[in-house]
Amino acid sequence: MWNQTKITELLGISYPILLGPMGGGFSTPELVAAVSNAGGLGSFGAYTLSPEEILEAGKAVKAKTDKPYNINLWVNDVDERLKDYPAEELEKVKTRFKPYFDELGIPLPDLDPNIPSKFEKQVEVLFEIRPAVFSFIFGIPSKEILAESRKLGIRTVGAATTPDEALALEEAQVDAIVAAGFEAGGHRPSFLRPAHDSLTGTFALVQQLKSKIKTPVIAAGGIADGRGIAAALTLGADAVQLGTAFLATDESNATVLHKTKLFSDESKYTVLSKSLTGRLGRLIRNRISEEVSYETEVLPFPLQTRLMGPLRAAAIEQGKTDMINFWSGQNAVSLKYTKAAELMAALIAETGTHLVS
Repeated sequence: MWNQTKITELLGISYPILLGPMGGGFSTPELVAAVSNAGGLGSFGAYTLSPEEILEAGKAVKAKTDKPYNINLWVNDVDERLKDYPAEELEKVKTRFKPYFDELGIPLPDLDPNIPSKFEKQVEVLFEIRPAVFSFIFGIPSKEILAESRKLGIRTVGAATTPDEALALEEAQVDAIVAAGFEAGGHRPSFLRPAHDSLTGTFALVQQLKSKIKTPVIAAGGIADGRGIAAALTLGADAVQLGTAFLATDESNATVLHKTKLFSDESKYTVLSKSLTGRLGRLIRNRISEEVSYETEVLPFPLQTRLMGPLRAAAIEQGKTDMINFWSGQNAVSLKYTKAAELMAALIAETGTHLVS
């Protein structure tokens, strides 16, 4: 049976189809439950949430499903460069972005570069919730955290953008590894080398990892339908992870405008840019991503996010869509479904057709 893999056995799910853990407020208990109830693994991206908010989200998910699900966090959620960040550099970057604020008639925000990490406190709450899976990006948790996960029976899943990162994750004895191809929407979760030096495509990366490691591999990036799933499994992946296809469904917390963009011709044009958050991520190109080149100095993450937050809010309110970041993978052209359950049913049926025929 095509749907019986190392990942389905490991995670206790019926199909090797995982929901990409969308942070930034896009995840909802309804979306997580829809995927888990259909036999996949629902995932909740929680890196922006306070411990209290994560606890409430966990309760909400458990009220909608008794199936396995995943909570995702960022190991490194604050750039090292923020320590002792020069005030003159902060003002220089703010001045660079001031014309956009002036155009929308809003002031530049006051910014405090002293931003503490939330990760360890978030992990404490995650251990209280005890989801079936704890996935993480931008690094590897401490040996103590991984040991406690094993003790509590929580499976761990890390993300790699290169074979070296996968080897480091395997050495840390994680249970599974996401092969994060550059086609994926959202942030590039590189942690050993800069993101712009870690741009291998999904299918090449899957094959590289399968030749180097024994840990089960989950393919992610540019997969949006049954054909993509079948191709990934044929190349050796033990499961797949889809983000953009589910981001476009009614159950996600993306705005109506964002979902409309995903189904439009504009979704054909995605770019990698650090202009919106300070870390490299894939989104539908917009005016800011086009005008602010990769070489342009921006604030470290998440201070750049805090700079751009008021701009994004004002742009939405004023209908200035060319200033709004709409995250998307490279294969939004394959999107068809607006209901998560219908999407899951189609993915299962299409994959079976391609692999059995």
